Amino acid sequence: MSVLTPAQVRIHPGGATRDDALQEATDILVSVGAVTPAYVDAMRAREETVSTFMGNGLAIPHGTNEAKDAILASALSVVRYDGGVDWDGERATFVIGIAGVGDEHLEILSRIAILFSEEDDVAKLAAAQTPEELYALLAEVNEG
Repeated sequence: MSVLTPAQVRIHPGGATRDDALQEATDILVSVGAVTPAYVDAMRAREETVSTFMGNGLAIPHGTNEAKDAILASALSVVRYDGGVDWDGERATFVIGIAGVGDEHLEILSRIAILFSEEDDVAKLAAAQTPEELYALLAEVNEG
């Protein structure tokens, strides 16, 4: 299951607002045919009820359960904002948008959580110079 390609990985030197980050995550997922543009509304709705900030500079926005019809395929978007994103008062550097068909998002979430649980691994992800390098470090989310 290939949920991530190099085209879905971006690095920005600056920061963004949470809303802009959600829109970019959605745009990337739309570009690979994983979701409809309406998915951003489902992401925003989830943030209203529970923040998807996970700690270690990671936010993993995804839609509400009601958004299942906006999901066409399982995929990820990965954007690193070196200037940070204010995520409800927390600082997110990595914003990983998730679209999962059925329960696939749970499997994807667990792989991401493992990747970001080790501070050494997070440091490597933060040090990657190019989107291609970052993708190479994240490519194991495709295995399964």
